[in-house]
Amino acid sequence: MAHNNWTDYMTGSRWNIMFDVRPERGYRFLMDGMPGLIHSGDDFGINAAGMMITETTITGFHGFDPDGVAEFVRARKAMQYSASIDDFARIMKDGDNGGYANDWLLADRKSGEIASLELGLKHVNLWRTRDGYFAGSNYPIDPQLTRDETDYDLNDPSLSANARHIRWDQLLAQNKGRIDVTLARSFLGDHFDTFDKKIQPGERTLCGHIELSPRGSKPWQPPYGTAGAVQAKVADATMAEQMELSASMGHPDGIHFKAAKHLREHPEFAWEQDVLRDLDSHPWTNFKIAK
Repeated sequence: MAHNNWTDYMTGSRWNIMFDVRPERGYRFLMDGMPGLIHSGDDFGINAAGMMITETTITGFHGFDPDGVAEFVRARKAMQYSASIDDFARIMKDGDNGGYANDWLLADRKSGEIASLELGLKHVNLWRTRDGYFAGSNYPIDPQLTRDETDYDLNDPSLSANARHIRWDQLLAQNKGRIDVTLARSFLGDHFDTFDKKIQPGERTLCGHIELSPRGSKPWQPPYGTAGAVQAKVADATMAEQMELSASMGHPDGIHFKAAKHLREHPEFAWEQDVLRDLDSHPWTNFKIAK
């Protein structure tokens, strides 16, 4: 299981906490996050019952039930109380409000089963397998969900989510049967733009660098917007059994973001200067629960 956290750099430079939570009830869990959160936020975690959990936001989603249960409440509950894929799906669907709609990528290391829970409001889909992969890069999957609950164009290969979807499928097919933690780290730092067909870090690459893109990533970010991949995490089943994961703060490709330099070159973002920090790339480091 591997995940890049894409967010704005004002927020992302502070997404640097690893939580080891031993609750009174439920299962102990290890997750990343920011100060003040009771859930991960970008939702990468493993629990002592064998669940490995992450997700990718569905782009262009609309629909919200104000009488439902907030996503962060359900996500924290699912991280803490799930012992199976069925448990996770049940908890996340209970009170589903459509807010922060995601495709949840799951694994049960005990059974070797993996799953994709695409959690819309009108449409909820659960796919499972013991032989294959699930990948996500913010694109909707189910045609009915795409039509009824998003305004996203799956047929435009220039869009960030579609370009990254193509790249994930390329890398996972090319490396079938030999994917490990080392390869996963390299995938998260990948710079191949499938639309322009060249190495070119930007909004269409797995390691996102919207700050380098003259196109930006609309409607989320304008050209040269200060956003992209702010940190990365990887864990395999052996690591998860030991309650351990590997993480890299900053862009996992090794490229540093320097706030002052970017603001000089793009003064339209001067309003960010009081809170925008450097986002340096740090080495991959293993984190494990305390004894």
